[in-house]
Amino acid sequence: MVSYPPPDYEHVDDEMIKMEVNLDDISGEWLGYVMDVLFEAGANDVFYTPIYMKKNRPGILLQLLCPRKDMDKMKEILLKETTTFGIRYYPLTVHRMERNFVKVETEWGPSVTVKQGVYNGEVVQRSPEYEDCKAIAEQFDVPLKEVYERVWRKVE
Repeated sequence: MVSYPPPDYEHVDDEMIKMEVNLDDISGEWLGYVMDVLFEAGANDVFYTPIYMKKNRPGILLQLLCPRKDMDKMKEILLKETTTFGIRYYPLTVHRMERNFVKVETEWGPSVTVKQGVYNGEVVQRSPEYEDCKAIAEQFDVPLKEVYERVWRKVE
């Protein structure tokens, strides 16, 4: 395994914002589009949760995390690209583990990048990059699950 690129050291970020909107009249296609636009604009995370709203209407809770400096940009996207009439937002502190990236050679030839989460100097999380594993699975007609399993064995 070869280290790649330099680690992103553990830190606490107290300049984050969590934003959320309730949506009850928006299509799944629009939600996917909005998620892409929010990520492209700098959101750290975007996620949806099914909810029930007034009069027992089914809806979606869209939540996102972003740096405080990007809050106005996110507000504009939410107001222009969704059906919401208002936005809730909260200051948030995020503790991020140190992240290292290693390349793992596979028996199929191409390597897979594995993200490692380091806490107090110990690797406590490992996550093979999906796109690398997917490319191997498709190119060599191997189940994606098998690619992941073999990569995990090599990084333990």
